[in-house]
Amino acid sequence: MYINRATLYGNLTRDPELKSLPSGIQVCNLGLATNRSWKDKNGAKQESTEYHNVVVFGKQAEIIKQYVHKGDGLYVEGRLQTRSWDGPDGVKKYRTEIILDNFQFGNKRSGGGPYSSEGSQASPSSEGTDAPAPDDAGEIAYPEEDINPEDIPF
Repeated sequence: MYINRATLYGNLTRDPELKSLPSGIQVCNLGLATNRSWKDKNGAKQESTEYHNVVVFGKQAEIIKQYVHKGDGLYVEGRLQTRSWDGPDGVKKYRTEIILDNFQFGNKRSGGGPYSSEGSQASPSSEGTDAPAPDDAGEIAYPEEDINPEDIPF
């Protein structure tokens, strides 16, 4: 049994590019950067960045193009595939890509996007309540009062 699996979480290096194949299937190409940091033998912090090419097909390609932009975080799962072709100078070229199977949206870049905390306004239903507003878009504001188990309908 062989395993060809890639799992990454990183930030997009550019906006996704959506194209259509002659068959009508949508294909999206994007770049993903992952960072690694460590301390060398002298105790100095070192960092390196790896850049990955990701290819997405079908409905997932359309969703990623619509909701993800340069700088946004993205979790991807897929398989590695290497393509080859002859360049204009006759030299054989290679490109290793991750063919996406599954993904999850990550953190949005700051800049007032739909998932960022900048520029968001309180909803009318939350006005006048004593619940604190979340500091971050991913944080949940829980009510201060205790929940009475008898109030639960099941």
